[in-house]
Amino acid sequence: MPSYVITGASRGLGLEFVRQLSSDPSNTVVGLVRNKTATQQAIAQELPGRSNVHILQADITDYDALKNAVAATAQITGGALDYLIANAAYVSEYDAYDPIGVLGNNPKELEEDLLKSFKVNVVSNVHLFNLYMPLILKGNAKKVISLSTGMADLDSTNKFEIQVAPGYAISKAAMNVAIGKFHAQYKKEGVLFMSISPGVSDTGHYNNGTNVSNVLIDNTLINYLG
Repeated sequence: MPSYVITGASRGLGLEFVRQLSSDPSNTVVGLVRNKTATQQAIAQELPGRSNVHILQADITDYDALKNAVAATAQITGGALDYLIANAAYVSEYDAYDPIGVLGNNPKELEEDLLKSFKVNVVSNVHLFNLYMPLILKGNAKKVISLSTGMADLDSTNKFEIQVAPGYAISKAAMNVAIGKFHAQYKKEGVLFMSISPGVSDTGHYNNGTNVSNVLIDNTLINYLG
């Protein structure tokens, strides 16, 4: 009976992970979200009757909330965990449409946004992995997955001149290195850490952009995809 924990499970890719994984009643699926009540209501409407879905309250930037979520997960799964999917992330609207040199004209705002990207996308996931490791080590699959992005790839950034979303890209690149460090430590114990990019996915982050901004994003993606 495989068990899964998915962060950022209230919408977008996280909710889709919950939808697909919970379609097999033998899977135990635990979703970590900031708004438990709203997510439970959405699950009841979209995925009625799936008793194998469990929603826990936890903002990944709150260390104590993560500790509580780990304890609650252990009760649900019997003290072990097979798969941990780190999907929750901060996708900045501040840096979405401008290159880093333009953003540098407002150094305070740029610094604040960079630090928020690093806090959510790197530091919080490092804590997440460390806290869940005792359960992962007792699991059968022993797999930890971080949702990354092609925006964090240096070769693609240079080849296609991808200037936008610098803070997001920088933080995701840092998380890729963190994944490598975790894997270097735990691979001898049979744990696989890996970063994966889901490809170009519209999860609504840029719905508020102007037509010009969306054309910029679309053209960037077209160039990236070749």
